[in-house]
Amino acid sequence: MNKRINFEDTIFILTVRIKMIKDLLRLDVDTGLFYRQTAGDMEFINSILDIMTEKFLANLKFLDRELEGDNLLDTEWQFSQLLNELSNNNCPYSQVNFTETLAWIEKLKTSSSKRRKQLEESSISVNHSTAEPVVSNAELNGLLGSP
Repeated sequence: MNKRINFEDTIFILTVRIKMIKDLLRLDVDTGLFYRQTAGDMEFINSILDIMTEKFLANLKFLDRELEGDNLLDTEWQFSQLLNELSNNNCPYSQVNFTETLAWIEKLKTSSSKRRKQLEESSISVNHSTAEPVVSNAELNGLLGSP
């Protein structure tokens, strides 16, 4: 597997896949025909978000770290909204139609919540570490020879 991930393009693809599943929920289709594929797509999105979060948290030197973190958090939020929609009793994939759906969705919600918390904590710690000046004003004045 390629060790370098293009976050922008990967997030775009995940967002399109999430939208596709949301659109599928609004159509009047036989859910039995699409259940396995939808479950597979949800697992795929979840696993890619796991990989992206891991890579993001491991690399503190992204050029656009704040922007990529925001985009990743936004995609995670969209995924969690889709999970909420899937767990709604009015959804064609709800536990009323498929008993295993509830446990499956709860597992995905737990993963999503964990990633979101990690990303938010990473964002806070990076903001705190960059907020403190490396050199105080007095030291800077002393270095530059200013009185």
